[in-house]
Amino acid sequence: MFSKYLTPAVLSLLLTLHLVSATPYIQRRAAVCNGHAELCDRSYGNVTFVGAHNSYAVGINNLATNQDYDITQQLQDGVRMLQMQAHNQNGVIQLCHTACGLYNGGTLEDFLGKVKTFMDANPNEVVSLLVVNSDNLPPSQYDDVFRAAGVDTLSYAPATATLTQGEWPTLGSMIDSGKRLVTFLSTTADFNSVPYLIDEFTNVWETAFDVTDPASFDCTVNRTKGDSETQLYLINHFLDQLIGGFPGLPAPFKEQANVTNSASGPGSLGEQVNTCVNDHGRNPNFLLVDFYEFGGGSVFQVAATANGVDYNPSTPIATPIDENASSSSGSSSASLDFRIARNQLYASMAAVAGVMFGLDCYGPF
Repeated sequence: MFSKYLTPAVLSLLLTLHLVSATPYIQRRAAVCNGHAELCDRSYGNVTFVGAHNSYAVGINNLATNQDYDITQQLQDGVRMLQMQAHNQNGVIQLCHTACGLYNGGTLEDFLGKVKTFMDANPNEVVSLLVVNSDNLPPSQYDDVFRAAGVDTLSYAPATATLTQGEWPTLGSMIDSGKRLVTFLSTTADFNSVPYLIDEFTNVWETAFDVTDPASFDCTVNRTKGDSETQLYLINHFLDQLIGGFPGLPAPFKEQANVTNSASGPGSLGEQVNTCVNDHGRNPNFLLVDFYEFGGGSVFQVAATANGVDYNPSTPIATPIDENASSSSGSSSASLDFRIARNQLYASMAAVAGVMFGLDCYGPF
């Protein structure tokens, strides 16, 4: 009845206001994803990410370390997968290299706190974690830690336990939803109890690790529980050397890191990626490296080339740390941060390992 007294213009305005108020909130669309607009519409399964092998194992002059800089610097420089070994230490999940008595990189909760700080400050980044579940801890125990650190709310949970490469969402949709932390668990993952802890080997296959001959950086399937033709895949591109004449005691060959991490040439990361493309018709999803900063950004250049984007960092990445200088890398005070000659260090660690664990127990250094 009242409407007959209103002019057509007023009626039109009221109708417009009603429609606006009734329209659901339109979620924002990410314009830049992991540093590049071109990646927003790209499936997670069709992107190549640089990963830090044993990302928590930080320090210099130490046989048990694989990185010079802690994960905050790693993430700032462009690392987007953080791999770690998790152990049960008196009921607490600690990040230890082979055994907590050899190198203890601190608690998983502290580690995840640093991840959350970075992700909160960088809302357009998708980050992945790869947890080597060394003591086969149940997913519920990890869930407790993820919740305590506040990263459960950032964690992506797929609709099904196993996804093919083409079934992963786009980076843009993950960023828009806020679910942009992808976590793979090497054992005990249970989709029905903690769906955001994704079983690694039904979704990802890996190449061999502990490579000591750079000519052996091939792209042969080494570990999987699924169909390698449709899975994501990870290449372990870090060169080891055998220490002290003890077979089975590999350690990072840091002196060769510039060559190993380079974009081209024999034994390089770029060469292995090219081998993978020739063998499998697609790029690796994850490039796991030691001492990522060696090569002056070459590992990120390889990933950018694989992704078809330019590598133009806004700020220079970290530079290798002089092993004769004191460490500024933020390594754990609990680590064995030796300040002795390299040959003495090797001999000491080999002796400790032989006594405590035998010579075949080191796993993926």
